[in-house]
Amino acid sequence: MGEKILVTGSTGFIGKRLLKYLLGEGERVRVFLRPESKAEALPAGIEVVRGSFSNLDDLGRAVSDVDCIVHLAGVTKALDEAGYDAGNVMPVQNLLIAVREHNPDLKRFLYVSSLTVGGPASEGTYGVRESDRPCPVSAYGRSKLKAENLCMESSARLPVTIVRPPAVYGPGDQDVFQVFQMLAKGFLVSAGNQSRQRFSMIYVDDLVNGMMAAARSEKAVGHIYYITSPRSYSWDDVIAASRPTLGFTKLHKISLPQSLVFILGTVIGSAGYLLGKPVLVNRDKANELVQDYWVCSPEQAAQDFGFSAKTPLADGVAKTIAWYRRKGWL
Repeated sequence: MGEKILVTGSTGFIGKRLLKYLLGEGERVRVFLRPESKAEALPAGIEVVRGSFSNLDDLGRAVSDVDCIVHLAGVTKALDEAGYDAGNVMPVQNLLIAVREHNPDLKRFLYVSSLTVGGPASEGTYGVRESDRPCPVSAYGRSKLKAENLCMESSARLPVTIVRPPAVYGPGDQDVFQVFQMLAKGFLVSAGNQSRQRFSMIYVDDLVNGMMAAARSEKAVGHIYYITSPRSYSWDDVIAASRPTLGFTKLHKISLPQSLVFILGTVIGSAGYLLGKPVLVNRDKANELVQDYWVCSPEQAAQDFGFSAKTPLADGVAKTIAWYRRKGWL
């Protein structure tokens, strides 16, 4: 019988693929769901504990008698810094408290963070490394860094591992999906210098494999890892990978100047704040979008536990677009 693993954020894009992987590996899976979350779409055999991250009793029931916790839950949109802290920092803080009180012999706490903690690289080939000083450029990145710091402060008592994915794509994703939507219509709009920008990407199933390889590695205890593609990509790489499947011939590429991106971010963000609703783009998010090099290095994960992303960009893009078409998204 496999280990018992608690997963938070199980109804999200990455969470759904993680559940499929864990069940395929014969693990026993428990998920922590908010009271309003729907459980009907969960695979059979999943144990459900409902509650709030603000309620330590709920968390105590969730973390009791599990071998490993994979914390995926979090927010990518919020009105302000306090909103990001409420969605990304408080849950980690309370989970760690619950583990210390109810499961002090936990075998591993895996926190899924983000490349935004490291910040953009100074060049587009090698990228940021785990030893580099974190330089987040947004409230989202700063909140994930605060959560990381809480994990590392607990690492003397609990076996903690942190992974930082870059952009993640694959079946079910709704963020990179917007790029494929544009390409299917024959245009690509990007923020900043499109010809200079480079970025790391990883296919979702490769990420899940890397996450669990880190969670199962003794060498990974107390460490942070970028789980990423073997190399960085350009917009032209994404276009070339998408063209055979999407079938577009002509493509109009539009690069929005940084100044315009910041103006749009300010206007949209202000409107969202007045309406009390988080928006996809604000001035803070604009600062992420205009960066040239969202690139990170895969070397430490390869060295410590032999991880290498196996899915070539063209194959991952083809699988992803095929899924979108089956679901009627494209």
